[in-house]
Amino acid sequence: MKYFLLFLTSFQLILWPDLYAQDAEATAKQVKWTFAAEKTGEGEYTLKFKANISEGWKLFSTTMSDDDPNTRVILDTISDVRATIVSLGFEGQEKKAPEPLMDNKEITFFEKEVTIKLLVKYKGAVNNLKGTLNYFILKGEEIIPEEAEFRFKADAAGNLSGGEGGLQASADQANKLKRDNIDLQNPVNKVGGIGNEGETNPWFIFLLGFLGGLLALVTPCVFPMIPLTVSFFTKSAQDKKKGIFNATMYGFFIFLIYILFSVPFHVAGLAEPEIFNNISTNVWLNVFFFVVFVVFAISFFGYFEITLPSGLASKADSKANKGTLVGIFFMALTLVVVSFSCTGPILGSLLAGSLGSDGGAWLLTAGMAGFGVSLALPFALFAMFPNWLSSLPKSGGWLTSVKVVLGFIEVALAIKFLSNADLVMHWGILHRETFFLIWIIIGLLTTLYLLGLIRFPHDSPVKKLGGIRIFFAVIFGAFTIYLLPGVTNTKYANVRLMSGFAPPMSYSWYGNSAHEKGAVEPNVINDYDKALELAKAQNKPILIDFTGWACVNCRNMEENVWTDPEVHALIRDNYILVSLYVDDKKRLPEDEQFMHTFPDGRKKPIKTIGNKYATMQTLNFNNNSQPLYVLISPEEKLLTYPVAYTPNIQEYANWLRSGLDAFKKVKK
Repeated sequence: MKYFLLFLTSFQLILWPDLYAQDAEATAKQVKWTFAAEKTGEGEYTLKFKANISEGWKLFSTTMSDDDPNTRVILDTISDVRATIVSLGFEGQEKKAPEPLMDNKEITFFEKEVTIKLLVKYKGAVNNLKGTLNYFILKGEEIIPEEAEFRFKADAAGNLSGGEGGLQASADQANKLKRDNIDLQNPVNKVGGIGNEGETNPWFIFLLGFLGGLLALVTPCVFPMIPLTVSFFTKSAQDKKKGIFNATMYGFFIFLIYILFSVPFHVAGLAEPEIFNNISTNVWLNVFFFVVFVVFAISFFGYFEITLPSGLASKADSKANKGTLVGIFFMALTLVVVSFSCTGPILGSLLAGSLGSDGGAWLLTAGMAGFGVSLALPFALFAMFPNWLSSLPKSGGWLTSVKVVLGFIEVALAIKFLSNADLVMHWGILHRETFFLIWIIIGLLTTLYLLGLIRFPHDSPVKKLGGIRIFFAVIFGAFTIYLLPGVTNTKYANVRLMSGFAPPMSYSWYGNSAHEKGAVEPNVINDYDKALELAKAQNKPILIDFTGWACVNCRNMEENVWTDPEVHALIRDNYILVSLYVDDKKRLPEDEQFMHTFPDGRKKPIKTIGNKYATMQTLNFNNNSQPLYVLISPEEKLLTYPVAYTPNIQEYANWLRSGLDAFKKVKK
């Protein structure tokens, strides 16, 4: 449990801005900050941060050590600001008392009010100054970390002025997000609508999890355990029925343990509905998965072994020796722990793929259920029919070959996560053709390995190629050849099976190349107001495309539906197309950042382009999945019901025509 909680804590830290924003805003009202600045010398200023603390709450003091809950002021490091902190103090009554939550350690804190004083010295010209107050508050059995942003503006005389800190609620900006003219319940033409077309089928994810479990079965960590475990249950039981029951319960507990892994993500989803979109597009989480998958791949290649702490396995194993249901549960837990080096990469793929899809935690549960079922079934079935054990292939070098092939697959998946981060941040390091080239090299190496032409240090020589090995070599070789057009500047560059998985065709070495001519280019990107202006000037309806840089189904629509001649002409000639990227991490100008308050009282900081349009989508269309397509008039009259992922070309074209018919009715 300790290591599981450590994993969840690390996961939260990676996603700190996304996971923690709601809790922070909910409790920030317990400390109300106001800020002021006083010039005390040439280039020298005293900044005052006055805290009004709610009754019953304690604010940890600035005198607490860095290792304990405390209050700290951090200045933003901006190139044109030459400000340094000279000293930090406070005006107010500092109290001391032992704190039970910290093993009765004496803490220093403030109650009711205090003023934090910061002496700042400028080197050179005085400029605007901003930063963050990081602090902890305490009440009862809660210690909560908080932060408050502050900004001071410099005038021509070099004076600093600052008001109430942090992002403030802005009625003007909020009005730009909630569009009163859009009536979701009453479109002009009652066609379209969001059904299951944009959602990933849980049974499909279950099947993927089941296939992942089958892969895990034929790895060196799991396969040899099947006959050993089944023999243990059948021989140690007093009768055959008891042996079958024990083996069945063993399989059930394996299934249950994997299901339990998904529970924390359901809790996270209840706290913040957009969390799964944030997970799939979080830059550092994608980079984290890239690194983890590369490490797993190197492990699969046999250069080192990844295991969970040995003490964890020992503790589980010690409790597994009891012949009760509790003992059987810990036997199942022992298998889960000791097989982690083989199952970890497969589970990581399942985790990342499920949480990046619509459905979030429930899809993860479905995937884990499939994985658990396929991993558990053999133990129950072979216990019922022990004679089947003789039909199992003997353990040997083929298990190592399975791990190596999985290692190559892990490298390919790692490139996908790096591509997600690259697209969201616009780094320009993994263009479409670069992505294909790397995958082609991986496919070629996998094929050569299966043919025995490449060996790793721990591999035994391939004396004779078996039929199964040749079969998979042909599969990987054929897929590699299929990928080759992806690096070309031809009409064949649109490799349909890779649509949505590889970067978009517009993200290319060749720029505005020949293979992009069939694509529909948006009139406007990430500027809804400009799209409205164009629509009014040209008297055209608007096609709003809520999309994402890392959205798979969005790329499928753009490369396989929008490129259809009929659909292409309908959009190009009749609509103003605006693409709003809900995962764009580019920060809004400071004067456009604000705190949005939802009707239910929840607060959300709007700091990035993605924050702005993800919130706009949720507020106006009760939907936070992508893609989402909306047709409106220049006056923001809803023309049809919105639609989500619609791979049927004719259905999508008919929906576009219905929007044009509705627009004609509006103009009359």
